[in-house]
Amino acid sequence: MKVVRIPAGIYAANCYLVYSESNKEGIIIDPGGDADDIIAEIKNLGLDIKYIILTHGHGDHIAGVREIKEYTNAPVAIHKDDEHLLKNGKDNLSSIMAMGAVELTADILLDDEDEISFGNLNAKILHTPGHTPGGISIKIENSIFTGDTLFAGSIGRTDFEGGSFEDIINSIKNKILEYPEDTVVYPGHGPSSTIKTEKVTNPFLR
Repeated sequence: MKVVRIPAGIYAANCYLVYSESNKEGIIIDPGGDADDIIAEIKNLGLDIKYIILTHGHGDHIAGVREIKEYTNAPVAIHKDDEHLLKNGKDNLSSIMAMGAVELTADILLDDEDEISFGNLNAKILHTPGHTPGGISIKIENSIFTGDTLFAGSIGRTDFEGGSFEDIINSIKNKILEYPEDTVVYPGHGPSSTIKTEKVTNPFLR
């Protein structure tokens, strides 16, 4: 498995290209803007993108979806509890962000423990609500892509509509920290980490 991180859009949300080295089939996680840069990297790597997977429906993680979908023809997947966010620029906060209102329709509605295969890889969907009701993390091999649920040294905001501090802590402790300590954490903003590092140093989890 290869992972390419592209901080995208004016809010530098981490967009990830995750692909199989064997046949270059891959997925895109959270194309939050700068679609031209993301497409250029897809071309450069020669990737065959099978899915666009969104960890949640906020504007800073979805602003590049339309252009990426037009280029790749890949279906857009989001957890069923965040479907409504995609469809409404006010609800997904894009209407008050610099990019302006972004409104989309998902092709695939995900649920907890769904699995998505591409190349020789398998992505397991973990429902991790708290930042949004339909927030997910994505487990692939020895890595978890945590969106805005867990960051290096911090956690996602819970003060937006539909957020819950209790839910996000439960999600992290019961769905993410249960994996081996050497599991790599790829968050929605900022640098990567590991389960062990977050257990030891994250002030929200001690």
